[in-house]
Amino acid sequence: QVQLVESGGGLVQAGGSLRLSCAASVSIFSINFMGWYRRAPGKQRELVATITSGGSLGYADSVKGRFTLSRDNAKNTVYLQMNSLKPEDTAVYYCLARVRGLDYWGQGTQVTVSS
Repeated sequence: QVQLVESGGGLVQAGGSLRLSCAASVSIFSINFMGWYRRAPGKQRELVATITSGGSLGYADSVKGRFTLSRDNAKNTVYLQMNSLKPEDTAVYYCLARVRGLDYWGQGTQVTVSS
């Protein structure tokens, strides 16, 4: 069983920044794939950013150049630095970890961007 604990959400004005954290209960080296997803009110869940065990990064077009995913192996934690936030970034953000073909999700953290 893998547990993921997210933190860092909140309320911010447009143009501001937030950093989300996702701490895993297992060694990050045992995780094949980690990612951040979000679900806005009335919309489907969408992928935001991903990182593979080899360190390859991927971003949704809507966040490229504004969001940066990074990893701290010693802390088994991934971060999502979000800059130049827009009202359309408002959503619940979820962390995903894939371990041996099984997906584990965090509880979600709310990000609200006011205009």
